Amino acid sequence: MRGVANQDLTPEFALLLGRAAGHVLGGPGHRVVIGRDTRRSGRMLESALAAGLCSVGVEVRLVGHVTTPGLAYLARTGDAVAGAVISASHNPALDNGIKFFDQQGLKLADGLEEQIEAAMTASDLPRPTEGGIGLVGDARGLVKEYEDFLVALAPPLDRRRVILDCANGSAYRSAPSVFARAGADVVAIFDSPDGLNINAGCGSTSPEALQRTVAGSSDAIGFAFDGDGDRVVAVDHTGALHDGDTLLAIAARHAVRNGGLTPPVVVGTVMSNGGLEATLARDGIVLERVAVGDRNVWERLVQLDAALGGEPSGHLIFRRRSPSGDGILSALELMRVMSATGRSLADLAADIERWPQVHRNVRVPRRHEWREVPSFARAYDEIMRDLGTSGRLIVRPSGTEPVLRITVEARDPLVAAASAGRLEAAAREHLA
Repeated sequence: MRGVANQDLTPEFALLLGRAAGHVLGGPGHRVVIGRDTRRSGRMLESALAAGLCSVGVEVRLVGHVTTPGLAYLARTGDAVAGAVISASHNPALDNGIKFFDQQGLKLADGLEEQIEAAMTASDLPRPTEGGIGLVGDARGLVKEYEDFLVALAPPLDRRRVILDCANGSAYRSAPSVFARAGADVVAIFDSPDGLNINAGCGSTSPEALQRTVAGSSDAIGFAFDGDGDRVVAVDHTGALHDGDTLLAIAARHAVRNGGLTPPVVVGTVMSNGGLEATLARDGIVLERVAVGDRNVWERLVQLDAALGGEPSGHLIFRRRSPSGDGILSALELMRVMSATGRSLADLAADIERWPQVHRNVRVPRRHEWREVPSFARAYDEIMRDLGTSGRLIVRPSGTEPVLRITVEARDPLVAAASAGRLEAAAREHLA
């Protein structure tokens, strides 16, 4: 549930959601923990959601600013029946969202979400009075339990200089604290949220300032988180940026060489770079692709009993350590590999193949019919044959606008560009 705060996502909606969720999740005698990122609208939505939960008898504990994976951790380790985080992740400050987690720290099952949605329009939900009304409690101290969990997993960082771009988001306290307690020499930037500056020219979606800062400090490494702290991208000492595919490859290759990747499978998505697949194959690791979305990655990890998966955005899941993507944890895991191998990030990343990608967004009204139009399908098949095993072609219709999204990967950038141009021309001719 995400949209413009106070327009799409209103306090009235949050109140109804709280009532419905509280009733479906158990009602009186149960507890829900709520956290939020740094957006100005967070307190408004938090108050409304908490009021709705209390109105059906649920006890509420407010933990204040916390990353999304931090809230998921508190939901699975405490005495709450569920957790809720108020955040719009990497979106701009005007947006906000509400996401629930169950007692395992996982997103709610589809069936449970459907029950909550149905209950939002019910007129017969209970309205207890007096002692039956839920109470709201201040539980900001619980965030330290999450930080303690991360510190316990951290390798000794031995005064290593680490520069953290906190995106003016929910990692602004926890990330510097965890790295400092693990022994790093921490420099934090974009760690002064004012409610309006989250993700604004900073964080994992805009890491240019971090790149400039790290490049000016020859012995440093940098990490940029997104607004809710579940993603991370890294910057090496030269200022070069490394996305989730590169970090995933580094972690997987180290794990398999040290007996820590059983089965030897990594779960990515259809958007994972072809170079990731080629790199993993050199170490006997299979890349299993799923549809875009961390829930799809998690479900396939569980099905395969696999340990590691993620997306190019930097949303990585170390399943043996946490059921959710956690930017701080992912950064610590990369530092663990660097510590164990004695190699720099730049050195480790040099081993990872990156296939050039070319993207085309073509405005065509028949975008959903691209498979059924024979002339376009023939052009698609021809390009697929030409690319062979040295490239990939991805075609996806946009769900929100009349656009067909074309992505071509190839070891040769000229081949990628030419192939994308051919398919774009075919789309304009045959899907108009």
